[in-house]
Amino acid sequence: MYLATTGRPDAPPAPSGVRRRVPGTVLALGAVSLVTDVSSEMVTAVLPLYLVLGLGLSPLQFGLLDGLSTGATAVVRLLGGATADRGGRHKQVGGLGYALSACSRLGLLLAGGATGWIATAITADRLGKGVRTAPRDALITLHSPPEDLGRAFGTHRAMDTTGALLGPLAAFALLWATADAYDAVFAVSFSVGAFGVLLWVLLVPGRTRGDKKAPVVPAEARARGGFLGGLLGGLLGGPRSPEYRRIVICAGTLGAATIGDAFLYLLLQRRLAFDATWFPFLPLGAAAVYLLLAVPAGRLADRAGRRAPLLYGHGALLLAYGLLLAPLPDPVVLLGVLLLLGVFYAATDGVLMALAGPFLTEGRQASGLAVVQTAQALARLGAAVAFGAVWTASGPETALVAALLALTAALCCAARLLPATPSAPSERSD
Repeated sequence: MYLATTGRPDAPPAPSGVRRRVPGTVLALGAVSLVTDVSSEMVTAVLPLYLVLGLGLSPLQFGLLDGLSTGATAVVRLLGGATADRGGRHKQVGGLGYALSACSRLGLLLAGGATGWIATAITADRLGKGVRTAPRDALITLHSPPEDLGRAFGTHRAMDTTGALLGPLAAFALLWATADAYDAVFAVSFSVGAFGVLLWVLLVPGRTRGDKKAPVVPAEARARGGFLGGLLGGLLGGPRSPEYRRIVICAGTLGAATIGDAFLYLLLQRRLAFDATWFPFLPLGAAAVYLLLAVPAGRLADRAGRRAPLLYGHGALLLAYGLLLAPLPDPVVLLGVLLLLGVFYAATDGVLMALAGPFLTEGRQASGLAVVQTAQALARLGAAVAFGAVWTASGPETALVAALLALTAALCCAARLLPATPSAPSERSD
């Protein structure tokens, strides 16, 4: 299967009397992501608490640590995508990323309170995520009909989010049972992550030249298909794809105005002043909303176009920023922020990949998606560092106002740049 299709890739699919099933590969990838997210979210749920309240890091230090570890994935995403495309090594490269993330939990376990070792372990986890994300999303793209990409990504993200929902629960249970022993969380997280790697090896199909489902790569693409050619091909997104370039620009622009979830949760904890023991529960509300809306949002994007959900999703994030500044009762702020954060992820995460998918050059799906993801990651690196710096220098309210204004400007730019009626990939020449 390959991506070249006729008609608008963003248009509603042709009516069909038979409802197509979600491809088995997508379900297998979802199962791996579910288990892996249990592992990763166990750590993510407690890490801000551990670093800021436990080790005493300032918001600026936490922003630098979180942002730099995220930005470290930038080059790795590009190299991982290009390597996966070269020879169809999506399974091998993705598996390496999952294994690296699992091993990073051991690094946290052995680091003790040493900030440098903690930073190294967090960076290893983010590098693993950077390596695996583009090959995994490329496999979803390659195994799904272009007109159903929104539903395929929505299904995967829903399964992924199920793990994100279970992870904080497991972390809270462990902290409660062990009297706040963070080492127990890191040890169990490693075990679960290792199981996710095993599932990847057993369930996800390999992509070999003899595989009937392998994408057909044109001769010209093979001629340019070396490692550097694959990387440059991903960067360019095809010589005649201005729509793809505009998507990359918008991903970076919107990412530059998106502060990390950890900051939002810290702001909620600061405003509501609840006991730190309940901190791991904060991601559950957003994850539950994301889980419920991921598939419907994907289906809506397939039917009505993928541009509008992406914009409205960031609009929901803008409202979440505003709620944190509004003089409203604490329960309203808590529920509203978590609800809007879940809507934001449901309407943007998989939808962005589905929007970019039909514009990718044959044989360069992973590297093309890696560019979109890298633009977003680098932008969020700057956003995390800037937000932490403004918070440290002028307070959280000033930082939130700056973030709100930045996101408003980014939304206006994206509304003008995002392609509304993209041309068919088959009508472009490479």
